[in-house]
Amino acid sequence: MLELTENKRAALERLSDENGVIGALAIDQRGSLKKMIASGSANNVGDEGIIRFKEIVSDELTPYATSILLDPEYGLPAAKVRDKNAGLLVAYEKTGYDATAVGRLPDLLEEWSVKRLKDAGADAVKFLLYYDVDEDKKINDYKHVYMERIGSECVAEDIPFFLEILTYDASNDDVKSKEFAQVKPLKVSGAMKEFSKPQYNVDVLKVEVPVNMNFVEGYGAGEAVYSKEVAAAYFKEQSEATHIPFIFLSAGVSAELFQETLKFAKASGSTFNGVLCGRATWRDGVEPFATSGEQAGRDWLQSTGKGNIEALNAVLSETASSWFEKVR
Repeated sequence: MLELTENKRAALERLSDENGVIGALAIDQRGSLKKMIASGSANNVGDEGIIRFKEIVSDELTPYATSILLDPEYGLPAAKVRDKNAGLLVAYEKTGYDATAVGRLPDLLEEWSVKRLKDAGADAVKFLLYYDVDEDKKINDYKHVYMERIGSECVAEDIPFFLEILTYDASNDDVKSKEFAQVKPLKVSGAMKEFSKPQYNVDVLKVEVPVNMNFVEGYGAGEAVYSKEVAAAYFKEQSEATHIPFIFLSAGVSAELFQETLKFAKASGSTFNGVLCGRATWRDGVEPFATSGEQAGRDWLQSTGKGNIEALNAVLSETASSWFEKVR
């Protein structure tokens, strides 16, 4: 079980519902969100547009979320308009990675520290790490040391450390391919085993589901890589790969597929503890905001966006396990 200090436990409770389930809204996207807004806009909205979109998402949707994940570069104004009952996670990493360098190495926001994020109101700190368990040892050792440093910072400030892991294959850049789908389960579970070790001081893992659901028999339109039975076994194996709380990210899939995935995870015996769901909830609201203005964006969020998050909450109430059972 995970040992929590009194302050860390109180912070996790602020990020969760009364049952110990995390139903968090993620909008810490930066470069990708700028591109989404710019592609739908006749005007160059720039920084002002991304800041404003985050604000209206926070204003309209946090009444239905247990917490919100934002970035300190564009998201802190949105933190101020969130619902009073919603906790705050703040990202600590630079957006994206240097595609010209080998290893997708991690990089911190230079103007920030865990102390400064905490002083800005964060209940927890999130860091995104790209990780291939089978990559060159020198690269992975670098990443291990980096995560130890961040974990130590969080221990010093007595604030929860959420580690988001995106897996990849150093020998195959196409993470949507059949070939990557075949190796993904071992990549995901291997990463979770590594970063559940005590030296990293991770309190919650934010992870992908262990399979690409588009390649699961009966879920995708193309050729199946996994039968339902094999996919279920991978969900169970993933759950058993860690003793600490873990939550799922939506990875940009549709709201409907993400909800079906959570049901599949529960039926497979997964003891996941909630979600940090972003684009699956608000992605289609970018276009009306960018093309028709703020009110059109609000109208979409008040109808379809609200519907997406309420439907997700209903599924969570039936599928997610309490993190209370994994800590002491």
